[in-house]
Formats: sequence, structure tokens, C-alpha cells
Amino acid sequence: MVKCPRCGYDNLSSSAYCENCSYILNGSPTGQRGNGWKMGTAKKIALIIGIIAIALVLFSVIYTFSQPSHEESLNVVVADNNIQKGSSHPYEVKVKYDEDWYFKGGDPSYPQEKHGHGHEIIKLDVAAWDKVQVLVERYDGSSENMVIQLLRNGEVVAENSTTSNQVTLSYQS
Repeated sequence: MVKCPRCGYDNLSSSAYCENCSYILNGSPTGQRGNGWKMGTAKKIALIIGIIAIALVLFSVIYTFSQPSHEESLNVVVADNNIQKGSSHPYEVKVKYDEDWYFKGGDPSYPQEKHGHGHEIIKLDVAAWDKVQVLVERYDGSSENMVIQLLRNGEVVAENSTTSNQVTLSYQS
């Protein structure tokens, strides 16, 4: 007779399980006693670190693919809940002058500068909701008309021209 260590029931010596509570008596049906994982502490720590590393990699992949693109992050929701599509460079300045000129413009706190010659379009690094200021100066003493246009997503939103040495433009959407 084999006494069950869990409930104390006397079982036949040939029983693999307790007839009262189904506890494994003399090992599993294959004859081995089930003591759980036989693994050293170092292996357990390595397994836990591996699981954490895999979880971090999965989290970073999910986070990366769930973020909006640069262009999507520049979209603006207005008061009537419509989405105004932005772009990575919604503003451009078109300089119309045949000679040498100097440009300074964009966000007044972080202006861009450029020297150019002839007609040119300059992309501004400002968001659709930023204030835009533009200054274009000519390098020669010409009295030819100098024109600057501010374009937003390809459409002219402001324009100014002059025959003097500089022309300025300021715009707030």
C-alpha cells in the first residue's frame, strides 16, 4: 500500500495516481516524478532577460509603425472638424527679379537666408499655422520691378513688388 502524501488515502502499491485526489504517487505514467522545471538559476535569469528583450523589440516595432508620417503630423483640424491637409513644406516664396538678390525669410524666430540670381522658388521650413515674414534685397542699383509672391500649397496667398532696393512681405494664416 502507498499512502498519498496529499490526502493520506491508502492506495494500491501499483497505483500511479491517488484514487481519492488524483495526486501523482510514484511518478508520472512514464515512471518519472514531476518536480516542475529542473533548471538552474542562471538559466532562469537568462530566460527572463530573453523574454523581456523580445517584448521590448515588439513594443518598439509596434510604436514605430503606429506613429503618423511627417506629412500626416502637419495636418490641422479646424473648428468645423475638417482636416486641412498640410505638407512638409506648405509655403514657398517666388522671387521674380532678373539680377542678383538676397533672401531672408520664413519663421521670424528661425529665418532662412539665401543668395540668388534671377527667378527662383524657395521652399520655407515653416508649418501651415506659423507666421511668415519675407525680405528680399537687390544687390545692384537697378530700378527694375522686383516681385515676391508667397505661395501656400502652390497657390498665391500674398504678393508685393517694388522698384526700391528691398521688398518685404508678412503673412499669418
